[in-house]
Amino acid sequence: MRVLVSTSDKTGLIEFLKPLAAKGLELVSTGGTYEYLKKNDFNVSEVSELTKFPEVLDGRVKTLHPNVHMGLLADKSNPSHMEQMKQHNVKCFDMVIGNLYPFEKTALNAESTFEDLIENIDIGGPSFLRASAKNYKSVIVVCSPQDYSWVQKKILAESLNDDDRKKLALKVYSMTSYYDALIVNKLAGSDTDLEYLNLPLKKKQTLRYGENAQQKANWYVNPLQEKTLSDAQVHQGKELSYNNLLDLEAATQLAQSMPMPCCVAVKHNNPCGAASGTTIDEAAKKSILSDPKSIFGGIVACNRPVDLKTAEHFKDIFLECIIAPGFSQEALEFFSAKKNLRVMSLPSLSNVSIPYDNVKSVAGGVLCQTADRFTSPETWTYLSKKPDENLQQTMIFGERVCAALKSNAIAIVYRGQSVGLGMGQVNRVDAVKHAFERMKEFCSANAVVKEGSG
Repeated sequence: MRVLVSTSDKTGLIEFLKPLAAKGLELVSTGGTYEYLKKNDFNVSEVSELTKFPEVLDGRVKTLHPNVHMGLLADKSNPSHMEQMKQHNVKCFDMVIGNLYPFEKTALNAESTFEDLIENIDIGGPSFLRASAKNYKSVIVVCSPQDYSWVQKKILAESLNDDDRKKLALKVYSMTSYYDALIVNKLAGSDTDLEYLNLPLKKKQTLRYGENAQQKANWYVNPLQEKTLSDAQVHQGKELSYNNLLDLEAATQLAQSMPMPCCVAVKHNNPCGAASGTTIDEAAKKSILSDPKSIFGGIVACNRPVDLKTAEHFKDIFLECIIAPGFSQEALEFFSAKKNLRVMSLPSLSNVSIPYDNVKSVAGGVLCQTADRFTSPETWTYLSKKPDENLQQTMIFGERVCAALKSNAIAIVYRGQSVGLGMGQVNRVDAVKHAFERMKEFCSANAVVKEGSG
């Protein structure tokens, strides 16, 4: 078996090759990988011996040569191809093992310069991998150390079939597409008005099911996007579900937009209780009182670390998840009694931030838009007298809560606390009715002073 090897990530490479080498391999490799294999006592030839041309331009050109790519693209079942190989004295490759320059690692390094990014764009790697994948019936192509174990077993057992080869080939195209999307997104920066939308999305995990039990679901993340749910640490609880993640997104987005300590409860992607206060303890208490009925089975997000006093407010409430920038050890111990409750910490929740642009799928494509931006009160137009500072802060709070509701959306707020929310109705009249009904329940339960109270 003749094998071309060129890897940046050498994880597991020696363990993969050793049993195969014992069966007889003709190894051809490039610069750094060649030295690595020689150091580990493999009999290996350099690509330059094959091409009769040295690696040049600081290694930018090494595998881009007919003597390499003919060996990768020759269809062994095609007599004309094999005749040309013989005519030009070029041998076929049977397997290719390769991965790419670490562009993702470079892109995530805050100290990387533009020149660093450019130098870590691989050219030869995608070319020889994609060529091999195109010719998968003749060439086994392995682009990820994750596949070493099962591929090795099948090769040794002589059981690697065309379906296996096709699976490996498709992984190459998926991986190189992701790699190119990383490059586009990183180099484009804030320029989102591109003719082609390229999203670098990597699978984080398979979810138990989707919105309903009969639906399959996966969670993909963009490594270039900062301050996302994928950064959260899960301290305890059941595995996150598809619906949990949607509600966590809604709750964290609203909590994160508030400058003051804030607690948000969400059900079915809509806030059902939201409140701000001078402390997170106060905000949590007010959030529960906003709608103590709807919070049952909900998701709670706090934009300040949760201590024991704050945690105790949720003692008798069934919640799916609670997320905050952090938790005191006492709070974690308190929540440990609720075995199924997911407790998650996300440090960026303490920072006021502008949400990232969002993408929504539609049949046959996607819609992409910039996220909501809240204007400064200095730009507001007042139809009567300008409100005092306290009322203005409540108006800011109400605007952000209302923006988080699904249309038609009505938010009635009182001193940094939602007291009546109407959302998701097909007309504004019903949305207002629902908001007022909830406000009446709140006023009845909390004896709110209705006049001149801000």
